[in-house]
Amino acid sequence: MSKFFLYARKSTDEPDRQILSIEAQIAELREFGEREHLEIVQEFVESQTAKEPGRPIFNQMLSLIEKGFAQGILAWHPDRLARNSVDGGRIIYLIDTTKIRELKFPTFWFDATPQGKFMLNIAFGQSKYYIDN
Repeated sequence: MSKFFLYARKSTDEPDRQILSIEAQIAELREFGEREHLEIVQEFVESQTAKEPGRPIFNQMLSLIEKGFAQGILAWHPDRLARNSVDGGRIIYLIDTTKIRELKFPTFWFDATPQGKFMLNIAFGQSKYYIDN
């Protein structure tokens, strides 16, 4: 069974465009994790835009994944993880190298297959398009 990090993020740029507050994301993710019997070993919360790489908490989480502390990420939607090509590419690479074995979202289906990675890449691309407009 994979260990999961919970990641919740809310942009500081445009708070009125965000769908869920950090508190609402965490509550929904905890409930989803319990319902899906996921072992959440740590929670990461960040209030920062993801339109550019360099989020310190996100980078810390991925560094811990690279060291083997967890094999999965639980987030509300892929756009909480990446709205830029660098972070999206890093997530895909960690899946390719099996450092990330699972991504779970209550609002998005993902499986670590070629089709799943393709759909995840599209979701990251849509997030980038949204932030650019």
